[in-house]
Amino acid sequence: MTKRTGNSDGQSVIQRLHNELVQLIMSPTPGLSAFPDHEENLTKWSGTITGPDDSPYAGLRFKISLTFPDRYPYEPPKVKFVSPMWHPNVDLSGNICLDVLKEKWSAVYNVQTILLSLQALLGEPNNSSPLNAIAAELWDGDKEEYARKLATIYEEILD
Repeated sequence: MTKRTGNSDGQSVIQRLHNELVQLIMSPTPGLSAFPDHEENLTKWSGTITGPDDSPYAGLRFKISLTFPDRYPYEPPKVKFVSPMWHPNVDLSGNICLDVLKEKWSAVYNVQTILLSLQALLGEPNNSSPLNAIAAELWDGDKEEYARKLATIYEEILD
């Protein structure tokens, strides 16, 4: 495994990510996973999140990308949905509006925290700051219609 930068900060980022990877492997959480894209670069990961059982996303699996900055864990990673996502807090490009990935980020958070937060967001969107206003309005006004629209969208994608 090669280090990404020549400085000690870069080395500490790599060590932290290595430790987080070991923790994910040793204590997996059902429905959640994340791994580096390449063993030579621990700063770019791919993950999967399964929708929570008690949500319209139940049984669906979504791919995400995580890109860790040089100052991780003092700065949050950039996280995006790679799979198509229709959700109040996700735009059409996969960008996510989630406070723990922005202003509420803490260095105590880790990859597992991020995955759990994203999974929870699928079942409990924050409609006070939507990136998809149509989805937010439908979620608040008619959850049954939201679930039908979601099923239609994902049937088209899966066909």
